[in-house]
Amino acid sequence: YGGGVIGRYCDLPEEFPGVAHFHTVRVNPPSGFFYTSKALKELCDIWEKHGSGMWNMHGSTGDMVWLGTQTDKLEPIFAEITAKGWDLGGSGSCLRTPSSCVGMARCEFASIDSMDICHTLTQKFQDELHRPAFPYKFKIKVSACANDCTAAVARADMPIIGTWRDN
Repeated sequence: YGGGVIGRYCDLPEEFPGVAHFHTVRVNPPSGFFYTSKALKELCDIWEKHGSGMWNMHGSTGDMVWLGTQTDKLEPIFAEITAKGWDLGGSGSCLRTPSSCVGMARCEFASIDSMDICHTLTQKFQDELHRPAFPYKFKIKVSACANDCTAAVARADMPIIGTWRDN
């Protein structure tokens, strides 16, 4: 699973069997963080079935961060989320999940289609999200205007900022 799963193991599994392994799973969110209630329900059902039920919506990484599952449940989680059209996010020494603001979907200041750019980059570099290939994490963030709602300039290695240009 590469960057999408953060393995966490307890040093005293005999004393604390409930957390002998308590892995974190990162799920790649849609560009602009737009969800339908049906999609959220499906994700909640998957996590309730295979994990602890605890999750952090978008964390500091932008991913949905699912906290606490066992090793033998990772493959079923991956199979079920991919069957629903989702994918794992990135962590560790790899490309982190690209993120964007809502851009043209809701912002009157948007100068570029940040969500389309983010989606395109995510699909283009999906393998780099899963297979740590870099010596350190690498972040791409896209803001549709100079307001920089994703804090791309401060928080990304490759910030993309939309600007207005006249003829």
